[in-house]
Amino acid sequence: MPQAKIGVIGGSGLYQMENMTDVEEVRIHTPFGDPSDVITIGKVSGVEMAFLPRHGRGHRLNPSEVPSRANIWALKSLGVEWVISVSAVGSLREHIAPRDLVIPDQLFDRTKSRVNSFYEGGVVVHCGFAEPFCPTLGSLLVESAGELGDVKVHQGGTYVCMEGPLFSTKAESNVYRQLGMDIIGMTALPEAKLAREAEMCYAVIACATDYDCWYEEEEPVSVEMVVGNLSANIGNAKRILQKIAQKLPADRSAQTCACDHALASAIMTDPALIPAEAKEKYSLLIGRYIS
Repeated sequence: MPQAKIGVIGGSGLYQMENMTDVEEVRIHTPFGDPSDVITIGKVSGVEMAFLPRHGRGHRLNPSEVPSRANIWALKSLGVEWVISVSAVGSLREHIAPRDLVIPDQLFDRTKSRVNSFYEGGVVVHCGFAEPFCPTLGSLLVESAGELGDVKVHQGGTYVCMEGPLFSTKAESNVYRQLGMDIIGMTALPEAKLAREAEMCYAVIACATDYDCWYEEEEPVSVEMVVGNLSANIGNAKRILQKIAQKLPADRSAQTCACDHALASAIMTDPALIPAEAKEKYSLLIGRYIS
């Protein structure tokens, strides 16, 4: 099975990586079902990278249908340590214009029908999640975007993740603004939580496509508007991925983030009471702590 340290989950508009070389497609079956699609592994800027289209090729899965547990598990099984999500979002701030990019540093959960943890069946895990995005990966994404010179990127901000698939009402959009949210999307959760439970560094390249529906001077968000602005955003996101491929360190242990040991003090269940079948099922995630 091929391996890669970097994984990319492509959102709306990003279904393949044309600049990959030495491409190989792999199908992976997980304890949580199949991922959204086959995973493509190849080299980007000479570095191995795994690519998974979140909604499946042809955009077949709505946000609530995305098999996030299978997606994150599959990437973990390939040796992925760094997960970069590319996601379309609406802007809740006038200074974040359509076609701008945002590297958020906070999350607010408004989903309601998604399983947001791997652990069940006799294993209880409580990971820290105060900083939901990896600060090391986020900083490198901002640095890479800045090197492009022609891309406006905003560092930091709060991403409110709604359930979807319908867009916001005006009342919802205005309340989110009053609560201090900066961008709104449908896919960062439960991905970010699952990545933390899998001890993976996770960050988002958020591609602003519209002003949601709060901005009276703009027409209400529509699929046509989103798709029209996505093409420019996705092109810039791919350029960032090419740059960051060579920036990510091979050894995460020297980094200041705690992502690679998030489970060190998070497993609450007495190891002696964890069923053997649960230990076997979760060995990919907790094997380094519980044999």
